[in-house]
Amino acid sequence: MSEQAGNPRTRTVTWKDPREGASAAKKLSGLEYLRAIQRGELPAPPIAELMGFTPVEVEEGRVVFAVKPGEHHYNPIGMVHGGLAATLMDSAMGCAIHTMLPLGAGYTTLELHVNYVKGIAHDTGQLLCRGEVIHLGGRVATAQGRLVDEKGTLYAHGTTTCMVFRPPGAGGKE
Repeated sequence: MSEQAGNPRTRTVTWKDPREGASAAKKLSGLEYLRAIQRGELPAPPIAELMGFTPVEVEEGRVVFAVKPGEHHYNPIGMVHGGLAATLMDSAMGCAIHTMLPLGAGYTTLELHVNYVKGIAHDTGQLLCRGEVIHLGGRVATAQGRLVDEKGTLYAHGTTTCMVFRPPGAGGKE
């Protein structure tokens, strides 16, 4: 393929220093932290800026993110790469867990399972990903997610298992 193939497109991504958000996260509960990002008081994480998703709802145990797929999300076969759905679901489900964590606690994804049920294209329109906590224990949490369009058509669903890190001396339900 020649260097001249296709019409070039450009996309500029800007983000703020992620250390600012990480520092603030240590001083707030998970719910307070994510609501501050939603209100624009704290910067969105760079991955959200890169992928183009935003929080639209942040409640205890439930988070909804929105994304408008574009050509820049395409894979080599002309469809939106499944990584967009997986990243969005990982973020929404993980953040749903984060909303239930106290000051000083954190989490990381141990396992992510995504079922793709419908292809996504740049003209699909806005997608909403709802993450909801299924179980929050002392060390392990699980959540489920659904990726739908504005009409409610399902594109993907999945689950996650996360490891919870609690500050020393902090209890937690098992």
